[in-house]
Amino acid sequence: MYRVWNFLTNYSLLLIAGAVIALVWANVNPHSYRDVVEFVLIDDFFIGHPHVEDGRIHRTLTLHYLVNDVLMAFFFAITAKEVWEAIILKNGSLRGKKAVTPLIATLGGMVGPISVYLGLALLLGPAKFGEVANGWAIPTATDIAFSYLVGRMVFGAGHPAVRFLLLLAIADDAAGLLIVAIFYPSAALAPAWLLVSLAAAVGVFVLFNWLPRRLDRGDQLRPRSTWMRQKLSFWPYLLAGAISWYGFQESGLHPALGLLPIVPTLPHADRAFGIFAEAEQYLTDLLNRAQLLLKHPVEVILFFFGLLNAGVELSAIGEPTWLVLAGLLIGKPLGILLFGWFAARLLGLGLPVGMRVIDLIVIGFVAAIGFTVALFVASVAFDPGPVQDAAKMGALFSFGAAVIAIIAGKLCRVEKQVI
Repeated sequence: MYRVWNFLTNYSLLLIAGAVIALVWANVNPHSYRDVVEFVLIDDFFIGHPHVEDGRIHRTLTLHYLVNDVLMAFFFAITAKEVWEAIILKNGSLRGKKAVTPLIATLGGMVGPISVYLGLALLLGPAKFGEVANGWAIPTATDIAFSYLVGRMVFGAGHPAVRFLLLLAIADDAAGLLIVAIFYPSAALAPAWLLVSLAAAVGVFVLFNWLPRRLDRGDQLRPRSTWMRQKLSFWPYLLAGAISWYGFQESGLHPALGLLPIVPTLPHADRAFGIFAEAEQYLTDLLNRAQLLLKHPVEVILFFFGLLNAGVELSAIGEPTWLVLAGLLIGKPLGILLFGWFAARLLGLGLPVGMRVIDLIVIGFVAAIGFTVALFVASVAFDPGPVQDAAKMGALFSFGAAVIAIIAGKLCRVEKQVI
């Protein structure tokens, strides 16, 4: 249990604290809470919420925009790092036959929630359906940190289902990033601005990654690459990230995804030990060093994300709340079970040694904890107001999936395995 608590304090405690404070604050004094969330830092700035004024785009930098659209870019960069390594490295967890079943199960974990959410929304009538339909992606989310925590509690750290869950969560986050980019633009699309992001990514890769390695060919000391890593470190990539972020903002895509093109440009190790693995802190490649440097700042960012996004009045509970919960608690477990069974049995791809088909339903309940990512999607799917608040309440209530997962583990007779 010590390891589980240590993991919780390292990755999630500040986020939980921010969310709890926000809930209490919003229900005790909602007006002061809204004033803080919407507090204007700089008016008429080059970054911020856009609106047309006097025939031109006027941007206002609020505290909410600073956290959700600027600082959360670092959170998504860390997520993208795990996805990138899982895809490109020789021992990457999303490569080869071993990853096919989790990937197909991930598809089920998205199709199921979307089907349940939209199917139930249709039953509410055309008017209500039009009001809530845009939230279809909220229940597709899986919070990697909390799901991993609960997965370890249910299965034990040594159970193959925990690794299966991590593969599924990483793939789910990759799909979630694509969904936000494609279906939830922050403004009118101006795709030409993405060329700025592309130029920043290509430029920093060629000048500070590819060219030094090219010049170091045949020299085992690798002086140029070493000098780049030791002297310039991550600063060129941070500058390129700022340019890429601005390109995303101006393109209309959500700027919190603005660092994604830069992540693949950083020099990376030849192998990865896996997300949350302590051994990764000893890797000296720039990509892992950057992740290690970002760890504590991102924890603080997640505190403010919880503080500025989880403040929902309990009176906001409504149809979107139950739609999100139904998508997560019904659609996700059923989707993962059916698609996972299809891949493992009908396609003959099998499951990891020591894992049963019935474990898929338990994994489905664990993966139904949407929290962080579900909150983020709810904030971009709906404009501020009652519908958004109700959807956020569903994301917060998804914590209940942890209790259901523990009960399901008992009913399915899961045998905990420790390392």
